[in-house]
Amino acid sequence: MRWLLLLWLLDLTSISPTPINDDSWIGRAEIVDGDTIRINGSRLRLLDIDAFEMAQNCQDAEGRDYACGLEAMLALDGLIGKQDVRCYGRERDRYRRPLVKCWVGQTEINARMVQQGWALAEYATTYQVDEAVAQRAKVGAWAGTFERPRQWRRRR
Repeated sequence: MRWLLLLWLLDLTSISPTPINDDSWIGRAEIVDGDTIRINGSRLRLLDIDAFEMAQNCQDAEGRDYACGLEAMLALDGLIGKQDVRCYGRERDRYRRPLVKCWVGQTEINARMVQQGWALAEYATTYQVDEAVAQRAKVGAWAGTFERPRQWRRRR
């Protein structure tokens, strides 16, 4: 009988509204930009990465401008699709958004955005190796030139 009760309780956790507690969110994600998502109304910022801003342009290998902020958002949307996202994090940024690491299946979204060249390793050393690999491979924005999002925001 205990096993049935335990299984029933475990099943209920899969349909719990998010956040499950103060530091975890699970559910379908709405993409806000290249490093911000919303799960059931909670706006979540991906920890230790900085994606290009929605209004930001970069230059391709031929020096032509393109909307790298939009490309970052589309890359995040492509990673997540219609799958449920699991996010965990205890810290908050200066805007009070939870700072989270997120996964779709076994894929860590934060790392993959840096690996694909649509976000940069910022605020910690967590993804510096991923950034260096993306830079050497010239993937994403690394295929051309850009201003780091942090610097771009400062100028505006």
